Amino acid sequence: MSKATLFKQFPTKAALFDAIATASWQAGDGDEDTPPPGDLRAGLALIGRRYAALLTRPNMTDLFRIVIAELPRFPELAESQFHRGKLPYFDSVRRYLETEREAGTIRLEDPELAATQLLGMISNYVFWRRLLLAHWAPDGAAVESVVDEAVLMMAARYAAA
Repeated sequence: MSKATLFKQFPTKAALFDAIATASWQAGDGDEDTPPPGDLRAGLALIGRRYAALLTRPNMTDLFRIVIAELPRFPELAESQFHRGKLPYFDSVRRYLETEREAGTIRLEDPELAATQLLGMISNYVFWRRLLLAHWAPDGAAVESVVDEAVLMMAARYAAA
């Protein structure tokens, strides 16, 4: 498709970027089946693996680079990227942790902080290096290990005795 044809489908460059951001986050926005409460480690591992898979999708880092580069001209792109992608996923993790708390499997005062901790441990290794180092890509075993370690840290901190 030519650039001219592409721009005819969208009224503005911002609308095009918004459509790209929306498509990039679909089927990974945290709305997949939430793990049932009762097995904190298994639930967090499933969530963590889904998040790592989302962040390592082809072109995800390219999308973030574009959004960051265009931020001064199109601040609404960053807001759209956050509200259509990161926030729904974050909210789904927070809700899962609240469900585990209600089931009595975790001691947790601040589900928002705990969700941030889990996702941060994973994204710091899986995503941020890739964003800044164009040719860096962790292998599957390394990603699995990072998720497993994040789950162990969360369980050590929050699991009910």
